[in-house]
Amino acid sequence: MTHKKLKTILITVSALSAFAITTQAFAAKGDQGVDLSHYQTSTAEFGQASDKFAIVQIGGYYEGEFTPQSTYATQVASTIAQGKRAHTYIFADFSSNTEADAMLNYYLPKVQTPKGSIVALDVEVGNPNTASVEYALAKIKAAGYTPVLYGYKAFLTAHLDLASIAKTYPLWMAEYPNYNVTTSPNYNYFPSFDNIHIFQFTSAYKAGGLDGDIDLTGITDNGYKGTTKASTGGTAVKTDSSTTAIKAGQTANNTSKSSIAAGYTVKVNFSASKWATGELIPSWVKGKSYKVAQVSGNNVLLDGIDPWISKSNVEILLTTSTAAKLTSSSSTGYYTVQSGDTLSGIAAKYGKSYQALASLNGIRSPYIIIPGEKLRVSGTTYAAPSRVYYVRSGDTLSAIASKLNTSVSSLKSKNSISNVNLIYIGQKLNY
Repeated sequence: MTHKKLKTILITVSALSAFAITTQAFAAKGDQGVDLSHYQTSTAEFGQASDKFAIVQIGGYYEGEFTPQSTYATQVASTIAQGKRAHTYIFADFSSNTEADAMLNYYLPKVQTPKGSIVALDVEVGNPNTASVEYALAKIKAAGYTPVLYGYKAFLTAHLDLASIAKTYPLWMAEYPNYNVTTSPNYNYFPSFDNIHIFQFTSAYKAGGLDGDIDLTGITDNGYKGTTKASTGGTAVKTDSSTTAIKAGQTANNTSKSSIAAGYTVKVNFSASKWATGELIPSWVKGKSYKVAQVSGNNVLLDGIDPWISKSNVEILLTTSTAAKLTSSSSTGYYTVQSGDTLSGIAAKYGKSYQALASLNGIRSPYIIIPGEKLRVSGTTYAAPSRVYYVRSGDTLSAIASKLNTSVSSLKSKNSISNVNLIYIGQKLNY
């Protein structure tokens, strides 16, 4: 669709926004999909069986700090395996061309979706400026991907010359009235603007929370020819142990739960009701996968979760022995970094968290690894991962405390918060 036609559609939507619009007739394409990050499971989840695409977070860049997402590779692979189109986004807190270079030089080589697919910049925090955002989008385009700018209209227009950017680059805009479960767009809350290609219409696409999006123009076909195969001239989606780990689940399920050990990947059963300590298990934990950090008798401790849980309340998705079969591990306990590797991807091959692997090798944030570098992948000491939560739109400190199974006072103390009502999107909270 031409820009002129799209503008006409958006003007029409804007003009009708005073009326109750409940149909998707204004969507030029109409495919719905999701965007995913580590807040979801390690495999891709969708709001509806009819969803056609997922835009997956590869990681974040926070004022010079890199935070790669350990779930990126498996969510992309799972999206493809379900016959849907996979794309990529980066949470981007940057304000100069130098930072844009650092961010994209780090993440672009690690993109596992096809050439031509979307690589979006999620710009919703910090102090971005028009010149550096345009510079970053141009760099994404030069790398052979479809550059897209994501954000909230109020924030973007307050910090950027959005009209100028929209003349050249597609927009992916978010706006929703509440956090009720919503399965189709409410165009009364459409953030009318030129060149919007994707509309994120809810952060509660289903119970438990999930972002829901609609493709207005067919842009999510980019990189694909109406299928999940890379388009001509594109690169195939990278396949390694982290993608085939999904298939390994069948083998893992044949393993006795009494054999569960540190490093296993398990999923918390939806039927699970209480932690081993007696407290109720929050709904957001159920159905999600975690690495086993420690084992004590019939109970296990999961990465990033404080209470112990009974082995009877989890299902094995991947064992350390299965992971070992899926990778070219050497007898010396070292792995040689290959081009395109990520620390989290290597860690997944060996049944570890990326934090544990970093600890074994003395790597500190921003977790940079170099092709040809040898990493130690075995060791007897388990390093528990540091636990960090990034504030999202709509969060309150009390809601975050409940989600993380901690207290407001603990969050205040660990993060030197004086006013519980003053937290901001993108803020990093230790817990």
